[in-house]
Amino acid sequence: MPPSFAAKLSVRKDCYLHAQTPCASFGIMQITLSAAIALFSAAGQALAVPAPTLSADEILQQLNSQSLIALNSTSSAIASRGCSLANAYARRDWNNLSSCQRTAYIDAVQCLMSKPSKADPTFAPGAKTRYDDFVAVHINQTLSIHGTGNFLTWHRYFTWAYETALRDECGYKGAQPYWNWFDGKDFASSPLFDGSPTSMSGDGSFVQHNGSLSGTNNIFLPSGNGGGCLKDGPFVNMTANLGPVSPGMDGLAASATGPLGPNPRCLRRDLTKYSIDTWMTASNLLNVTVGAASVSVETFQNELQGRFGDQFLGMHAAGHFVMGGDSSDLFSSPSDPIFFLHHAMVDRLYWVWQALHLDIAKNIAGTITILNTPPSRDALLTDVINLGVNAPETTIGDSLSTLGGTPFCYYYL
Repeated sequence: MPPSFAAKLSVRKDCYLHAQTPCASFGIMQITLSAAIALFSAAGQALAVPAPTLSADEILQQLNSQSLIALNSTSSAIASRGCSLANAYARRDWNNLSSCQRTAYIDAVQCLMSKPSKADPTFAPGAKTRYDDFVAVHINQTLSIHGTGNFLTWHRYFTWAYETALRDECGYKGAQPYWNWFDGKDFASSPLFDGSPTSMSGDGSFVQHNGSLSGTNNIFLPSGNGGGCLKDGPFVNMTANLGPVSPGMDGLAASATGPLGPNPRCLRRDLTKYSIDTWMTASNLLNVTVGAASVSVETFQNELQGRFGDQFLGMHAAGHFVMGGDSSDLFSSPSDPIFFLHHAMVDRLYWVWQALHLDIAKNIAGTITILNTPPSRDALLTDVINLGVNAPETTIGDSLSTLGGTPFCYYYL
């Protein structure tokens, strides 16, 4: 690790206590998980299905509370393979992290971007850093991890592997934070997007372009005020090395060196709230968690990923198009480090759905090709998830519980 990163991480070694309690130096009151569950129980039991008149953020807080109650009362979840709510990592909203904790996470991401790639150069000639290793495996497997039976579990394992690399290779002491799509903040006031030193950087510089296309190129998203290189924040000088392969933003060209060839460039964003206002709504949240789309894993994941034929983008794709720019490419979207906060939020909804539907929580549905194109067999619990140099192989079946202990041991607050 470069001395500068080592020094930063050493200074901030007290940012995280076990299970990610807030920095003691900030004087934030600490609360035990058991006390939190007790407090949550009253609200959760009083309203099994949150009222649609509440904001989406308020609804999700209640659903999250009910999920903790459900998991706390399930003996198999409490002591499975040595992992329980008592000793698991707690993944938190970026907005609820202290400045100290945000900085520790940013430092670890930048550390990973400074380390040399472990990938075979014949596999990904353009991969220069450990961060690129994650982008490369996502690019390589894109057509077999989206619109498939492994979408939810593959991305759960992928996000966990990244979180683990931040800890094991860069000294990070915390859990993977998530981006709360429903916080209601505009970008200028968002701790995630405000461009401050403790943000994940803000918008790109303005570049004239005609919006973006998503779905099957049948869903138009209007331009924001960016589209160019990041103009502020910790990642302003970041170099993206791989992709794009099939960018959705107008004016953004595919890499001339191929999907995994070298294409060093700045990271581009075009922040816009159009996707948030259109698809990240209270009604859509209720639908996938406790409504009509929650009755099976198939309807849950299909609604979450989008019904493109109906021009319904879904919350997963909508999140990528909030950032636009490099995030508009299905293949190389992990080039933007907000990818992992976004997919932690996707996983949070999956976690909530599983906790509130324990009888079907370990079901899977779908085939092994994107939108079953070309037609393929159904996914199986024994199907392997292979992340190359980023993590040991696992299976879909072993990725179904965040409290399974092999490998996961975390929950959401």
